[in-house]
Amino acid sequence: MSELDPAAAQPGHPPWTCPFCPLLCDTFGVEVGPPGTPLKLVGSDCPRASAALAEFNGAPVASQPQVDGSDCDFDTAIAAAASVLAASHQPLFGGLGTDVAGARALYALACETGAICDPAQGQAMMHGLRALQDRGGFTTTLAEARTRAELIVCMTGDPTARYPEFFRRCGVGERDDLQIEMLPMAGDMFDTVGLLAALVAGRIPPDDARVPAELVALSVRLRAARYSVLVYEPGRLPAQGALIVEAIQRIVATLNRSTRAASLSLGGGDGAATVNQVFTWLSGLPLRSRAGPLGLEHEPLCFDAGRLLADDAVDALLWVSSYGPELAPPLADMPRIVLGHPGMRPQGGEASARRQVFIPVSTPGIGCSGHLFRTDGSVLMPLRPLYEDGLPGVDDVVRRLTQAVKSLKRERAQ
Repeated sequence: MSELDPAAAQPGHPPWTCPFCPLLCDTFGVEVGPPGTPLKLVGSDCPRASAALAEFNGAPVASQPQVDGSDCDFDTAIAAAASVLAASHQPLFGGLGTDVAGARALYALACETGAICDPAQGQAMMHGLRALQDRGGFTTTLAEARTRAELIVCMTGDPTARYPEFFRRCGVGERDDLQIEMLPMAGDMFDTVGLLAALVAGRIPPDDARVPAELVALSVRLRAARYSVLVYEPGRLPAQGALIVEAIQRIVATLNRSTRAASLSLGGGDGAATVNQVFTWLSGLPLRSRAGPLGLEHEPLCFDAGRLLADDAVDALLWVSSYGPELAPPLADMPRIVLGHPGMRPQGGEASARRQVFIPVSTPGIGCSGHLFRTDGSVLMPLRPLYEDGLPGVDDVVRRLTQAVKSLKRERAQ
């Protein structure tokens, strides 16, 4: 599962994988107190995990499905959601906060309805994806960075603001031979990474007065290190960030001619990276794709969820967010189906609630089992439930919804 033994790390607490960050740390425990008591993280002070666990209290959930703002039973909510999707000419599936099983079910429903699929983190994900499609890249894993890296360069600033356990996962504090560097900014980010790439490749002399001394020193350390890892967060990149990712990969490729180097992307949380993996292996295409009248289509620019909503290019929204109440659906003047954390509330007041179907779903790693891909993309982590919350998983709901849509279409075709 990981480079550490989770059972040994927290005696007395069953192994648990944290689903609230794409690092998927599995060396902590969770204290489940009496029903009604917020869950408590054991073995770490990670603020991100602690805040997420506080949204769960170890008791079965009393939240009910809702249609147009009124409570209803599960079957009524499924029927209402199916009616919306069956009548839609172009639905959009957004959020996509689920696990492998939920992603597999969503893909089948997307094929049935011709939906376009884009996660909540779609814009950030596309930076790395478009660079990979255009130029390829060298990547590494957390375990390899922990055991082999001599120099880790944080290209987008200190990653612990979003990923508090990152340096610990890389062995900081346990290894004397590991150096951590922050990229010194020289102008904007495009200029800085481009200058570093030119220095590493020898296209700019190190004594050029226009180049900051800190950047020259970093290029020297990169060429001297036996194994360097360039870490970046796609979510912190500006518009057209794919160009920066390509420049990072050029640095890595140049270093690999004489030493060893790789990149490590930190992103894809809330299930985004997992859903992208699943859609890619099922269809051969990543997210921002659809199975439409022309067959499979991948449009990384046109199928941006924000663009589609702004242009009124879709007429129904299915929003999935099972990891917490914060990832709410965007306000949109169209029917919405929300499969979400039971703490989510309709956005936009009563008028919006009257056009929304809400179905509370279980969180993988809390109330149900599941699997997620880690941020390094090659490790699939199992999620163990902590208690029975009484809610269906996203995969259960979506499978029921798919069958209901198929039945409606058959009825209308007769």
